[in-house]
Amino acid sequence: MNKSIIYQLNIWIAEQLKTIAPNLYKYKVKFAESGEATLEMFWKAGLIAFVIGLILGTLLVVTKRGGIRRNPIVYHLANTIVNVFRSIPFIILLIFLIPYTRAIVGTSIKVKGAIMPLVFGTVPFYSRQVEVALSGVEEGKIEAARSMGSGTLGLIFRVYLPEAVPALIRVTTVTAISLIGLTTMAGAVGAGGLGSFAINYGQNQSYEDIVNVCVVVLLIVTIILQSLGNGLSRLTFNRKLITIRRGRKTGKAAPAASESITAES
Repeated sequence: MNKSIIYQLNIWIAEQLKTIAPNLYKYKVKFAESGEATLEMFWKAGLIAFVIGLILGTLLVVTKRGGIRRNPIVYHLANTIVNVFRSIPFIILLIFLIPYTRAIVGTSIKVKGAIMPLVFGTVPFYSRQVEVALSGVEEGKIEAARSMGSGTLGLIFRVYLPEAVPALIRVTTVTAISLIGLTTMAGAVGAGGLGSFAINYGQNQSYEDIVNVCVVVLLIVTIILQSLGNGLSRLTFNRKLITIRRGRKTGKAAPAASESITAES
């Protein structure tokens, strides 16, 4: 029964698509492949950029003047790298990195050739976002943890990152949405994905329905990412309130901030 319903639903969707976007219906297989390519570029480049950007952003906060581990040489080196790559428009960065991408991964086209430029285009932006998020952590909490004997790693993993979780979620959401835009731009130079599909099968052949559907799909993805990020940010922002309520239900008071830092130290 369930299979029959799904089959009928697929037929109905196909008929609606054929009516609303006949040109897209002709290239429905290519459209699905392009969607998969965009998703692959997004999660692979996003995962790499998340790790590198988080490390680089944390390094900027820790080694800056007034940081917990001031190091002018490391700070200026990281700051220069971020500034240089942030100042280059992504479409120019794509072209600039073509020989290096080809030398490293063996190709400069398709998904494989797009990962490296996407990482280079995303990491500087995300690093600055992480720097701003971590800089918002209250100095009092940092000093309290330091006075209790926490070292550099202890301050990073027990104070900076936990306290900045809501802000980190927000900036990660902004970066993820920006990365979606970069994947479509990468399609202009042969990276594949929805951007390439919209250009080659929509704009170049004057098929407006293909371009319109690609725009709607990307809009829906953006709305989903933003809603998910907002929801997670609200949940983590209220984590202390949830802890207090749980403590009241069990008849125990929630531990004070200084007590939790002491326990972690």
